[in-house]
Amino acid sequence: MSELRISVVIPTYNRLDTLRYVIPALRAQDLRAEMYEILVADSQSSDGTAEYLAEVAREDARVRHIPGPYTGRAGARNAGIAAARAPLVLFTDADIIASPDLLTRHLARHALPGGPRAVVGLEVQVDSYDDYLRKRDQPQFRNELHPHSRKRLSWLYFLTGNASVPRAELERVGGFDEDFTGYGHEDLELGYRLEHEAKLTIAYEPLAVNYHWHPVPFDQQQGRMELAGRSTVRFYRKHPTFGVQARLGMTPLSLVLHDVVRAVTPLHTWMETHAAQPGFARTLSFQYHYLTGVKKALRGDV
Repeated sequence: MSELRISVVIPTYNRLDTLRYVIPALRAQDLRAEMYEILVADSQSSDGTAEYLAEVAREDARVRHIPGPYTGRAGARNAGIAAARAPLVLFTDADIIASPDLLTRHLARHALPGGPRAVVGLEVQVDSYDDYLRKRDQPQFRNELHPHSRKRLSWLYFLTGNASVPRAELERVGGFDEDFTGYGHEDLELGYRLEHEAKLTIAYEPLAVNYHWHPVPFDQQQGRMELAGRSTVRFYRKHPTFGVQARLGMTPLSLVLHDVVRAVTPLHTWMETHAAQPGFARTLSFQYHYLTGVKKALRGDV
């Protein structure tokens, strides 16, 4: 009987710079080697990813390269699910460094009584490799989103940088929706279906830790917020409930406040002038660009 217990799925596109750290961390898990595999669903990278993975696979057959013309992370992750041979699938990314016991912690949480569940671990944001080392060795600097006492999460926190689900449940709900080809929400939307259609609990496991190393320049963050707003409209049109509308922040009140910020020129100018530095102006700017994306999608703008 195969001892394979968990398949790690990593979508990637031209992230060899960080993948060189991600793969060794996964290969060095404290779980026995025969219990897991590492699947890299590669959207035809041109930065040497294929050559790097071929070199690794010659040493370690657990690492499998799955290239394809994927149109987004949803399609890449679905390819990983289809190729997975273990009963449990863990999703992470090509810029996320795993703690040595990441897979052990996920498996332990799934083994608890209570039936099938999804598990989301702690994802720590880091700005550099040195910052990763500091937060790895000094947990007090991690800025955790949830308290350790939290046991369950809603679909709003089903973030696939550190999430595991039984493969049978993923197949039952149809995997990721590949219509989400832009930035954002393909993971939350899957979490919504796992919670509302498959009736799975989304458990929080703060001891399953990994480190997200992907600093994004400020102007790119603004652009991503607009793309996320567009994805919000796609999400809402698929699941048109007030709960989705409210949790994703596209209520009538928020849309009116967006009009106010746009119309009051001094406020808008102050916001964009000061948004480059962390603080209230940046938070307001991100929300403004997010709602700009929402409105464009509602109007049908390309």
